Amino acid sequence: MRLSPLYLLCALALTGCVNLAPDYQQPAAPVAEQWPTYASSGQQSADIAWQSLFVDTRLRETVALALANNRDLRVAALNVEYQRAQYRIQRAELFPAVSATADGSRQRSVSSSSSGVSSQYSVGLGVSSYELDLFGRLGNLKDAALEDYLALEQTRRSTQLSLVAEVATAWMTLAADQQLLALANDTYASQQKTYALVQQSHALGGESGLSLAQARSTVESARADAANYASQVEQDRNALELLVGQRLADKLLPDTAKLDTTVLVGVPAGLPSSLLQRRPDVLAAEHTLKAANADIGAARAAFFPSVTLTATGGSASGELSGLFKSGSKAWSFAPSINLPIFNAGSNRASLDAAKVTREIEVATYEKTLQTAFSEVADALSVRAHINERLDAQRNLTEATDKAYALSSALYKQGSESFLEVLDAQRSLYSAQQSLISLELAEQVNRVTLYKTLGGGWQG
Repeated sequence: MRLSPLYLLCALALTGCVNLAPDYQQPAAPVAEQWPTYASSGQQSADIAWQSLFVDTRLRETVALALANNRDLRVAALNVEYQRAQYRIQRAELFPAVSATADGSRQRSVSSSSSGVSSQYSVGLGVSSYELDLFGRLGNLKDAALEDYLALEQTRRSTQLSLVAEVATAWMTLAADQQLLALANDTYASQQKTYALVQQSHALGGESGLSLAQARSTVESARADAANYASQVEQDRNALELLVGQRLADKLLPDTAKLDTTVLVGVPAGLPSSLLQRRPDVLAAEHTLKAANADIGAARAAFFPSVTLTATGGSASGELSGLFKSGSKAWSFAPSINLPIFNAGSNRASLDAAKVTREIEVATYEKTLQTAFSEVADALSVRAHINERLDAQRNLTEATDKAYALSSALYKQGSESFLEVLDAQRSLYSAQQSLISLELAEQVNRVTLYKTLGGGWQG
């Protein structure tokens, strides 16, 4: 192919020399500059890997299995791969596509004076309908595809972070419900023994029928709790295995020991809320906004002429053996220009739609920032008072345990009625349940704080 080098130089010089996309400016964050609650002083910097967040080996292994097998995360990763391929397709539009061709034909013609067979053969290289990106249409489409790819990559990160938090919460919820089940079983067994003693006392005339009925009611209540928690534990395991994506070995399941599985991340006082822009969901929203900004440039380019080039060069001959002999060279060059004159307002509508889409993405980005700020503020609000609540609940449980022990001793001495023993026993049982639930809430808050901070940051 012997095209003048001038043509190629002009094509390269003209391509992408004008970009009609508006300059991107990051919207101002519509949130406060500082957190409305105190800063958490944790054991670890918030900018840590999830493996360092969990101190329980079983929980770490469970999260690792979920990251390898969870189907939602797998779909998110495949969406990233798909969008990466779409970006490569769009980027390829910036370059000419060269193809090789080979043709051959034989034709018999007949006239009044003669007849004969003619042949024609050709080989060559060609460029078909290559668009010169004079006004940045293809470049902006390529940029939009790139931003869409980056947005999906951040969405994958956000999905992974959410999965880590969900698996940890489900695992700890299973642990707490196992503790509640063990407590209910112990209470049920204890109250069965108490009920048997009351039955004997009632048969001898030492207890009233009211005491016997109330003792039975506590037994049946504890029995119902035990059955309810047994069902809840099974559901918790099913929910956890759905997140993990496979059946969990018993060795990875929690036991009935006290929950202490997660380190507490630290949040410096007065940390600027602008650092929320490190969260993957916020980054994804910003990349989507940048893609919408680039789409405006592509829509504006539709108002201007487009130039396409078609060129071929090679060899042609009436005989197959003469294809590569001297004098058989052939070429063609066919540039074309398309100038939009009237399209019933289609280009204007497309540009208006692109501008409105950008405004939608601006609002979405701002809303994402506001949501992120609110989530961190809520987590810090819980963190500010959770230790005080835990301390109060532990003291309450200790006090009710002592009250139950004293009432039982007084009842055995005949100084107190059995109804007061039952009330003390119910209070202790309720306090123990509340303590387990509050210890779960404290551990979940640690995970929530880590998640809302976007998987960690450094001030």
